Amino acid sequence: MRYNSNLFQEPALEQFFDFLHKSPLNLVLLGLSIVSGILLIYPFLTRGLRTAEEVGPAQAVLLMNRKEALVLDVREEVEFATGHINGARQVAQKQVESRIKEFIHHKEKPVIVCCASGRRASSVADVLRKNGFTQVSVLQGGVAAWLEAGLPLEK
Repeated sequence: MRYNSNLFQEPALEQFFDFLHKSPLNLVLLGLSIVSGILLIYPFLTRGLRTAEEVGPAQAVLLMNRKEALVLDVREEVEFATGHINGARQVAQKQVESRIKEFIHHKEKPVIVCCASGRRASSVADVLRKNGFTQVSVLQGGVAAWLEAGLPLEK
């Protein structure tokens, strides 16, 4: 089978640009495909930058039951009141550094940080780690993932 070597030369590139200029819809479709490709790759690229270990709901339950993990819910009080993981302690993200002494006795024990979707919890996990907590995890997907797994919340 012979390959057309002209495909990778300048005329092919010119043909591609001619194709794009024929209709504005072609440019829109190209832009959408580039953006969707970036959005698909983004989670994989940022996963390596995350410093906090993530645990799923099932792993969190195991840590809570077997190792008596402390669950810190960093959502605001209003969010916490709508439903929270059984035994979780509510500490708003903004208050973590000022209230860290309340749970300092958990420095060597597992701590699971959760929020609504998992975004706020990562920054709080970094603060805890900087303050000497050794076993800090983030609930992957937050309370939303907890509910999706069919696990109960208490009010």
